[in-house]
Amino acid sequence: MKTVPVQDAVGMVLCHDMTKIVPGETKGPVFRKGHIIMEEDVQTLLEIGKEHIYVLDMEKGCIHENEAAHRIANAAVGPNITLSDVSEGRINFIADPGLLDVNVEALHRINSIEEVVLATLHTGQQVTETRPVAGTRVVPLVINEEKIRRVEAICAEYDYVVGIRPFRRLSVGLVTTGSEVYHGRIKDKFGPVIRKKFSTLGSEVMGQTLTSDDPAMTRDAIMAFIAQGAEMVVVTGGMSVDPDDQTPTAIRLTGADVVTYGSPTFPGVMFMVAELNGVPILGLPGCVMYYRASVFDLIVPRLLAGEKVTREDIVSLGHGGFCATCEVCRYPICPFGK
Repeated sequence: MKTVPVQDAVGMVLCHDMTKIVPGETKGPVFRKGHIIMEEDVQTLLEIGKEHIYVLDMEKGCIHENEAAHRIANAAVGPNITLSDVSEGRINFIADPGLLDVNVEALHRINSIEEVVLATLHTGQQVTETRPVAGTRVVPLVINEEKIRRVEAICAEYDYVVGIRPFRRLSVGLVTTGSEVYHGRIKDKFGPVIRKKFSTLGSEVMGQTLTSDDPAMTRDAIMAFIAQGAEMVVVTGGMSVDPDDQTPTAIRLTGADVVTYGSPTFPGVMFMVAELNGVPILGLPGCVMYYRASVFDLIVPRLLAGEKVTREDIVSLGHGGFCATCEVCRYPICPFGK
């Protein structure tokens, strides 16, 4: 490459996007790659701090930033991801709804190659509407092609680097325990919250059964939903340490294998995960009802994406499992669960 004063560049072709930044307002290309510089463009270029432009004379073995971005993106992209057009040398990965699945090991190897950049959101994050989840580009305007070949070779070792695991559409049985609700002393407020959460994730609550604090009654309600074809059962209420709270006992009475009772998350400590013949049974603590983000939002999307949650998965939530209870909740764009 060589540089040319902008006053002498009229009639020349830009070899990369020119970015204009207005602090606090906007950032984006004012001229695109391929634009032919006109006399009236000179003042604009000077105003954005461009006193010189590059003229490319590509050396053998080098490729332009746009080609590099295309090759990295095509090598790393996984299922249910579409790629944006290139802009300012960058390509974004646009995800369909589902669970973001990033191969962190491959990601680290790629970013260890000097001048190569691939950045993603945290893996395991729920995506409930189409949105960007990653971006790639190279640092210089031109890059040695051998570095891009190394990226492609790394990506070829894996199924993909950035992908989306779609949420399965499950039929969910909802059991609400508590004598105060069962006998009509208070109105249930848990049901509408759970229905909305599952609807957002693409699943449907097939029905809701109210039970008293009798664990046998709750057990029978769980088993009835499974007999009706429920692919997941969630039980609300009765998860605290009070003597009348018998939901963990009821879940155990089904014969289910208990993965965990208790989770290192605030909110969500009194959380239970069990499985009976492939059907997840969850005991949900009260915090799920009134916190926008809780242990529900960290675990249920993974189950809906087909993951088998283990005790080790629950233990790992401790690092990042403390919700900062921000005045305005922006989950999942926050550190909770990361």
